Amino acid sequence: MHRLFVALRPPSEMRDTLLAAMGGIENARWQSAEQLHCTLRFIGDVDRPVAEDVEAALGSVRFPGLDLALSGVGAFGADGRRKAVWAGVSPHDQITKLHKKIDQALVRAGLAPERRAYLPHITLARLNRSSGAIDRFLADQARLASPPYRFTHFLLFRSTLGSDGATYEAIARYALEPAAAAG
Repeated sequence: MHRLFVALRPPSEMRDTLLAAMGGIENARWQSAEQLHCTLRFIGDVDRPVAEDVEAALGSVRFPGLDLALSGVGAFGADGRRKAVWAGVSPHDQITKLHKKIDQALVRAGLAPERRAYLPHITLARLNRSSGAIDRFLADQARLASPPYRFTHFLLFRSTLGSDGATYEAIARYALEPAAAAG
């Protein structure tokens, strides 16, 4: 079985900004530079033939490159049971359209459509239990921002779960189209 997801890999400058923002929440499992990504579509566990269909379907996606910036922070989970803290990615319109194109291609390949609402973000830490430090982190990092960076491709990742958390391996790369020349 292959545990797969489709994502954008932030450039090193953006990863450096994210790494500098991390800290201050006790018992948080902070992401490493290698783990930082913006998920476009989680696929989950599939067997080899389906994984091959996924790779082929993603090759049919045509979409222009994206200029994305970091934009604030947030947390998933209810106030008493927060499970993760994340950095926002903006603007939402183009990345949401790319998410939909990827989802449509995967549905044509036989996967079920994505049912959850899509919120572009980069997970910074997973949390075992909530603490007041989460609110302090969210307040301290509320203005987290970066200049826009150009994303020229997206990746298909294989995720392997281990005792030290997940490791991600990019197994396929898909180019986004260059911006149209101004004319």
